[in-house]
Amino acid sequence: MSDKKKLRSSEWFGNNDKMGFVHRSWLRNQGYPDDYFRGKPVIGICNTWSELTPCNGHLRDFAEVVKRGVVESGGFPLEFPVMSLGETIMKPSTMLFRNLASMDTEESIRANPLDGIVLLTGCDKTTPSTIMGACSVDLPTIVVPGGPMLNGRFRGGKIGSGSFNWMIKEKQKTGEYTEADFAEAEACAARSIGHCNTMGTASTMGTMSEALGLTLPGFSSIPAADSRKKMFAQLSGRRIVDMVREDLTLSKILTRKAFENAIITNAAVGGSTNLIIHLTAIAGRIGVDLNLEDFDKIGSNIPLLLNLMPSGKHLMEDFFYAGGLPVIMKELNNILHSDIITVNGKTFNENYADAICYDQDVIFTKDKPLQENAGIAVLKGNICENGAVIKPSAASPRLMKHRGKAVVFESMEDYHERIDLPDLDIDENSVIVLKGVGPKGYPGMPEVGNVDLPEKLLLKGVKDMVRISDGRMSGTAYGTVILHVSPESTVGGNFALIKNGDYIELDVENRKLHLDISDEELKKRQSEWKPSEPIATRGYARMYIDHVEQADKGADLDFLVGGSGSKVERDLH
Repeated sequence: MSDKKKLRSSEWFGNNDKMGFVHRSWLRNQGYPDDYFRGKPVIGICNTWSELTPCNGHLRDFAEVVKRGVVESGGFPLEFPVMSLGETIMKPSTMLFRNLASMDTEESIRANPLDGIVLLTGCDKTTPSTIMGACSVDLPTIVVPGGPMLNGRFRGGKIGSGSFNWMIKEKQKTGEYTEADFAEAEACAARSIGHCNTMGTASTMGTMSEALGLTLPGFSSIPAADSRKKMFAQLSGRRIVDMVREDLTLSKILTRKAFENAIITNAAVGGSTNLIIHLTAIAGRIGVDLNLEDFDKIGSNIPLLLNLMPSGKHLMEDFFYAGGLPVIMKELNNILHSDIITVNGKTFNENYADAICYDQDVIFTKDKPLQENAGIAVLKGNICENGAVIKPSAASPRLMKHRGKAVVFESMEDYHERIDLPDLDIDENSVIVLKGVGPKGYPGMPEVGNVDLPEKLLLKGVKDMVRISDGRMSGTAYGTVILHVSPESTVGGNFALIKNGDYIELDVENRKLHLDISDEELKKRQSEWKPSEPIATRGYARMYIDHVEQADKGADLDFLVGGSGSKVERDLH
């Protein structure tokens, strides 16, 4: 950092006047020595720890480790909490609160005497929400990903936290598992600290933080319970102090090329479709132009290199032992923008040049990949005027081109009420259509797109069907599931006009999703459509409904796009 550039925190702590006295004296009740207020970079440790977020339950300990590193490099660490988002507990969806948590993060950073930021993240939305908030302030920032759980082990085999969830109904209905079996599996699936150990959204966003250049190289793949995770956390504490001195802000790292790297890497690891929503929102906060089509154009021809659930058979612990993300990044070296800077001040090429693969059944090569062209496919058609997405690596090849009769559910309540009725007119060739689960409609766009199949078809041995919704699905899930339909049904997109018995054509290769009715019939239905009353009438949920953008725009609140910077003009007295 140039000698001419003052620390931002000096506006609070550097003046020998009334306000300098106020700012320093009240913090002194914590026992800080005088030199902590004299030119040391103040590092804010943004902690998403909460006992209501089990995936982040270890971050209180991690914060202390980060503080050690900050102090070692001559910084002054101050930990602060922000709203935590527990995917497995919060109702109706953590996605409803992602933007609220981003506001909490943004305003906590801007309002306080902070020069650099460490984001302690883990569970799905805690990573994008805190990055979004930090981007709107644009200070030097580094991410400390909480890391995945150790492999689940059940009766001699691996069990993936998250991915096993989607098998429960099938195993219950077919009698494959007893109640005692489920109780045992429940205890085996999540056997250590950390987030889901599949390539679900939490692992995806941790991986993408590294692919964006926001973590130390190799950090994202390390399991939460491994001692090396704490070592990297301490090193991150050291590094953020140097980033402040170098004035290495988020906007210098998060360039258009960095976002393209994240899209490419996501395809190579079989990452979650939720990346689209989050990466688009992050780009909107930092001022990078990123649209839905970019995910197809940049990522759809990338080979799948990682043999990991739900697109493969292994888990995150195996990925780490095989060499982790550094191996993937080295393998993609000629495809990625390898010359751009990361938080450690070095380029991707410098960071990953020496990576070695130790298990080629876990990490494949681009010359002999697990699957060709595995990235996200963006569909267009009269059902999804602004687009919809599908994850081919998690879908059934036989259903990638399909024509079937629609079985329509107007809401999740409608689905739960009718899906297992014996007389429901549905077979394995039908297309399940779920409406009312988009950003405004639910509200919050929950992970319900991969709805369970009807009991009568499960008993026949049916494993997959085409399912379409304006919602999302868990990154741990699988199936031929079309998601993020935009515009959503609640705002009057054509998706709202589908009726039982309509035929729907899916052609993933040609990026087509089409409702087989005439233009005249479509216009007639449009003229007859009437909006429903909003689910929420007050509070944050009502504000969300009034201001949330559609899925193809990242589902951010319209007034949060962009940023206000770090300057605060007025003092508190």
